[in-house]
Amino acid sequence: MTTALRKDAARNWDRIVAVARDLVDQGVPLQLNDVARRAGLGVGTVYRHFASPEALLETVATPCLEALAAHGEQALADTDPWRAFEGFLLRVVEAQVTDASLAPVTAAEADSLPRTSELKESLRSAGGTLLDRARAAGAVRPDVVAGDLVPLMCGIAHAVDVRGRTSADRIDTARRYLSTLLGGLRATGERVPCPTAGRGDLPSH
Repeated sequence: MTTALRKDAARNWDRIVAVARDLVDQGVPLQLNDVARRAGLGVGTVYRHFASPEALLETVATPCLEALAAHGEQALADTDPWRAFEGFLLRVVEAQVTDASLAPVTAAEADSLPRTSELKESLRSAGGTLLDRARAAGAVRPDVVAGDLVPLMCGIAHAVDVRGRTSADRIDTARRYLSTLLGGLRATGERVPCPTAGRGDLPSH
């Protein structure tokens, strides 16, 4: 009986997260009562799994955050400071324009889940270290600091949102905007080729 209950709870959890994922992709704000109705579950069942809409949203965003954190670790192992920095920013901006759960979770000042805080700190640390390495190597302007990265990345994501269009167009636009940004960040001021794909696929939803 205990095993059956655990399997049932796992199925309910999966169903709740799947419904929430669909709503986030549609741009619909998460409300636990609405999620319960769409999932065909009781409200109490949803609340037993997720104490708040914020906790559910963070759960939806977790696979993307984990993939970005893993890429950050890989980038830190790259011996070319500029390539590592560029590659990390490329993955971040691509994720921002393809996963609607990422922006509100990363922008939130407080987190509902410890795992979210852990992943966000990992991303901040990786980004800061990659920037420090690139700056120390003379590849990045000396006046650029770690605190500049988040608003700059958010600026690109917002600009892409303004343009709209299809998912493929959004990624292409984000890469072009990032190329422009990287050109301004480089200490040499030289034009940076537009980043391209081929650095690994983003996580599927």
